[in-house]
Amino acid sequence: MPTTLIKQATLINEGKIFTADVYVKDHLIHTIGNNLNFIADTVIEAHERYLIPGIIDDQVHFREPGLTHKADLSTESRAAVAGGITTYMEMPNTKPQTLTQELLEAKYARAAQVSMANYSFYMGASNDNLEELLKTDPRTVCGLKVFMGSSTGNMLVDDIGVLENIFRHANMLVATHCEKEYVIRRNLKEYVAQYGEDIPVQYHPIIRSHEGCYLSSSEAVALAKKYNTRLHVLHISTADELALFENETPLRQKRITAEACIHHLWFTDRDYERKGKFIKWNPAVKTQTDRDAIRAAVLSNRIDVIATDHAPHTLEEKARPYTKAPSGGPLVQHALPAIFELARTGVFPLTRVVEKMCHAPAECFQIEKRGYLREGYYADMVLIDMNQAWEVHKSNVLYKCGWSPFEGTTFHTKVLKTFVNGQLVYNEGQFDTNIKGQRILFDRS
Repeated sequence: MPTTLIKQATLINEGKIFTADVYVKDHLIHTIGNNLNFIADTVIEAHERYLIPGIIDDQVHFREPGLTHKADLSTESRAAVAGGITTYMEMPNTKPQTLTQELLEAKYARAAQVSMANYSFYMGASNDNLEELLKTDPRTVCGLKVFMGSSTGNMLVDDIGVLENIFRHANMLVATHCEKEYVIRRNLKEYVAQYGEDIPVQYHPIIRSHEGCYLSSSEAVALAKKYNTRLHVLHISTADELALFENETPLRQKRITAEACIHHLWFTDRDYERKGKFIKWNPAVKTQTDRDAIRAAVLSNRIDVIATDHAPHTLEEKARPYTKAPSGGPLVQHALPAIFELARTGVFPLTRVVEKMCHAPAECFQIEKRGYLREGYYADMVLIDMNQAWEVHKSNVLYKCGWSPFEGTTFHTKVLKTFVNGQLVYNEGQFDTNIKGQRILFDRS
């Protein structure tokens, strides 16, 4: 393994911003200090540009296997490292769905061949795979994914008896998508009666309503409290839900945690007019009041983690009428620039951004030796320039689907270099495709 010495970087780490050198050896951060004089194979003069831990994204859909016309593990991990994401956790609603241990391990085997970032995969729950679900190894798998709201195929878990059994017996983190199915179907029926299949997209947050989100999230929280389940509620989209989560307990001690996504921190329902179905997500982007409350919850620690819910679809699919156009959008390449743009405008302190995107996912999932710039930890690191304006447009989008909801947006933070396990995988627009990520492990006793 070649050694690397990064000189005079401005580190954002563990609540502090300070200048230091970082020496990397054998995949790990060997030494952090001032005026380090190690002889290294590569010396990088950072000139006080910012160095942060690699981002850990706890919710992505990279679409492999079976949906690779939209995305795949190779293309999306490439976009991820260009965006400073060094570790991702991928969802089970692929084709076939990840509902058996054999299918789960097949995804790991494929990632080992092609993924440029570190990886883990959720084991998926259905109404009839409890025995298989509970075979999942907490040491080697990030979590169990339960769709308590609409999903594809057989992955909607709406049987209360099944939910009770999952929450009662799960010996590892359970991550939930929370929207109440009967509420969505009732609302959709009303709007189809009025508009037919091509419902104006601005009604999406009314169809996938505050009520539907709160009823489902509160049910998940109640089940977790009943059985002391380790619950992680994904992509909170409403102000109403925030009261379900507390902010006094240290993250490592919390049994119930919550995630916010980039799109719910950036967009509001006012943006449907210009962005249309490109910002059609489930749960829906809602009001400015909701967005502002979620931002405040990041600051108050009711929200523990910031992620992407990267979920690409083709332009052709997005152009379909409302009821046929899938929800979701690509985000891994632009999450870091977007959240640092919010920091630049005073929404979040820089230290809070790094906490919620790097430290907190590592703590929440109990990931071994990642998420921090610490001696002895894996050298997953990102060097960024916060004073380099650039505009998102199709020519610089790396997603396989070829588009971004941020097209036309100017960011002022640019990823310069991304290290995965101490190896320079992305270097100012160039990729080392020989570098592959690792399967992450979890310190769960």
